Amino acid sequence: MLTVLLIEDDRELRATLREALEIEGYRILAAAGTADARALMAHAGRASGIDLVLLDLSLPDGTGDTLLAEIRRDSATPVIVVTAQQDEDPKIRLLDAGADDYLVKPFSLGELLARMRVALRHRGTVVEAALTRYEHDGLRVDLDARRVQLDGTDVHLTPTEYRLLARLVRNAGRVVTHRQLLADVWGPEYVEHTHYLRLYMAQLRAKLEDDPADPRRLLTETGVGYRLAEPVP
Repeated sequence: MLTVLLIEDDRELRATLREALEIEGYRILAAAGTADARALMAHAGRASGIDLVLLDLSLPDGTGDTLLAEIRRDSATPVIVVTAQQDEDPKIRLLDAGADDYLVKPFSLGELLARMRVALRHRGTVVEAALTRYEHDGLRVDLDARRVQLDGTDVHLTPTEYRLLARLVRNAGRVVTHRQLLADVWGPEYVEHTHYLRLYMAQLRAKLEDDPADPRRLLTETGVGYRLAEPVP
């Protein structure tokens, strides 16, 4: 799972982007200002690292320009500047200073994701667009719309149930290990807590299977993990 550092002081936009990018399969570290961002970068440097930075220019305790310079002193991590400034001069200055791309607000999620894939590809990391829609045996999932239906009826899921299902949708037809699910849904510190996974998988099956004891959609790979049945082509 690739890690994105999202530096954005607008709380609503930060939450929206975080949720959307997590659905796409990214791990998000979110910062509201330069101090938070520096702390997260320092911690990530000792742990799993950061694969891409989304950097707002106007921050309450400093400027994105300064952070960009700090990042470029230490690493070649892709940086996409996100700003409301539409003038050409700042764009040229920041691209010359080492930014990989420059995106002006408002922008579509699709454009942001495409630019992220390009920036990562230029650093040698190929990222395919995530599967966000799934259909099989009466089960329909639209992650973009946050909608789950069974035989045409909306199904209400708790936030954790939804995150678990979304993780399986992104790899529909392929097994996702217990450790991957626990790390991605609950966090890396929970990779040994398999009882969480069993509990929530049982809850999902109770809502999404005709016979939870004999599942046709949410399948078990004994001793390995779980997978969603192959989607309808």
